[in-house]
Amino acid sequence: MLPWILGVGKNFKFPSNHRPNLGLGFRYNQRYGLVNVKLKWVKDNVLDSAVTGATDLKSACTIVSIIASNRDGCLPIYRLSGRHRGQLGLPQTLKVSTFLRKYPNIFDEFHVPDTGGTLVPWFRLTPDAITLNQEAVEVFREYEKDVLDRVCKLLVLSNDKMLPLATIDQLKWDLGLPYDYVESFIPNYKDVFSLIRLSDDRVGLKLITRPNERIFSQLEMSAISEQREEDVKSGRLGFHVGFQRGFGLKRKSIMWLEEWQKLPYTSPYFDSSHLDSRTDVSEKRIVGVFHELLHLTIEKKTERKNVSNLRKPLNLPQKFTKVFERHPGIFYISKKNNTQTVVLREAYDGRQLINRHPISEIRDKFACLMMEGFLDRSRGLYKKQIAREDESHCVFNVVSKEESEGYMFSEYESDETSNLFRLCE
Repeated sequence: MLPWILGVGKNFKFPSNHRPNLGLGFRYNQRYGLVNVKLKWVKDNVLDSAVTGATDLKSACTIVSIIASNRDGCLPIYRLSGRHRGQLGLPQTLKVSTFLRKYPNIFDEFHVPDTGGTLVPWFRLTPDAITLNQEAVEVFREYEKDVLDRVCKLLVLSNDKMLPLATIDQLKWDLGLPYDYVESFIPNYKDVFSLIRLSDDRVGLKLITRPNERIFSQLEMSAISEQREEDVKSGRLGFHVGFQRGFGLKRKSIMWLEEWQKLPYTSPYFDSSHLDSRTDVSEKRIVGVFHELLHLTIEKKTERKNVSNLRKPLNLPQKFTKVFERHPGIFYISKKNNTQTVVLREAYDGRQLINRHPISEIRDKFACLMMEGFLDRSRGLYKKQIAREDESHCVFNVVSKEESEGYMFSEYESDETSNLFRLCE
């Protein structure tokens, strides 16, 4: 007990299989309300490093996909700044051209005069980016069934086996879906999905082919692999819990956490309408939902805002994201990149994913390519092109000077950046 009181080390783990006194936790039925225990947030530099650079990586991969899908293989800046701006995930204060010029070994800039003679910046992919994008497409095709399974499980988690596309859009990067999944992915599975019109006039994705067999959560599958089938049947499952060095726990918190781990576990794929949301039993179900949701993601993390629209579909109470703060041994909230990212602790060994998905490996290659180009640019190895370039493989739709000015011509000159972030090591 003494090490727990003084503070647990980074390698300390609460046991997830509580065999002794298992019946004790089951005395806490739904007459008991939530225990008023608050655990402090402690910065974890190791897991923060796993989040650093994720925003730029996501935006870069999206732009690569947009340019690659264009039949001409190149786009003028006003297209990316206008029609596609909302898909890029860039801060509104950041110019698209500024972002593109940060990575010259991915995005190649050239200029084409409009009808008024003004040079308009266009962007295409470099040979290295084209090669890597082709590899990414091949990896997705190879593991498309895995991505399909993740989307199906996400829909099964919801009440009506349906989610609005706007909600899925927020999670598509985390699930490994392509940016244009509605056109390139969903139509391939007409016997599995159906696009429906919702009562609020939005479009939703509904699962029309339901699994014949019971779906086991990741927590249950881990217990089964450890030959603990009886614990799965009885619901006697606890979560893998660990804290970084120097976290420290009060005796009251330790006792509460030990008892909470022994409470009945309700699978997120089971109906939970009978649970009282004001109890610890219900809270354990909510933790189980997000534990499963994060396991459905490629990199076992997602921005907190991405789950903001899941309350009603997943039958969650008000302020459901408070479980992230109450259980810092299961989830870590990183505040990097001017947002809050929820990371599943058990999925990481240091800053590295324990089980790496091939899609994640491709993203790492993109990150390293971005890092290389950023450093080379800062060393002055890339010079800005001023003269017009005539490219035989691009068919230009030349616009007038007035039209180009209407598409935010002020973004054409980029600002130099002095902040270097770590994308890969």
